[in-house]
Amino acid sequence: MADKNNKKIWDLLEKVSDPEIPVLTVVDMGIIRAVKTTEEQLEVVITPTYSGCPAMDMIEVEIRAVLQDHGYDNVVVSTVLSPAWTTEWMSESGKKKLKEYGIAPPEGAVIDKSVLFGAAKKIECPRCGSRNTEMLSQFGSTACKALYQCSDCKEPFDYFKCH
Repeated sequence: MADKNNKKIWDLLEKVSDPEIPVLTVVDMGIIRAVKTTEEQLEVVITPTYSGCPAMDMIEVEIRAVLQDHGYDNVVVSTVLSPAWTTEWMSESGKKKLKEYGIAPPEGAVIDKSVLFGAAKKIECPRCGSRNTEMLSQFGSTACKALYQCSDCKEPFDYFKCH
């Protein structure tokens, strides 16, 4: 395998969906840190969104499967924890897909600590666009999301937290 194959490999990785948010790919999520090729092996380096994220095992299996299905036999998936994953690594396309799916994308680049002082950030409702929202819980359907409700359209929604 030569480095000229890296574009093809990245294109194949675009076919691997996040098991928790199927509209996003692992490339959209920004968890693919590197693709390294040698004559003998293909290595894909990943960083979990959270250490201990339960989706990472499935993602690793899916990465291997899609690459092996396309003729890459010796695939190694390596996990690195440093630097820690951040929502800044998400693609703009991925953030747009989140919103269209009904999950408010991360706003800003740092963790919002205002909730520690009794005032959660007002997040834009992905359904109606209102900022008249309130946090119901620090945790939504997964640990990486918070549960909000829009006071205008009354719909609950997940917010993908910054980190």
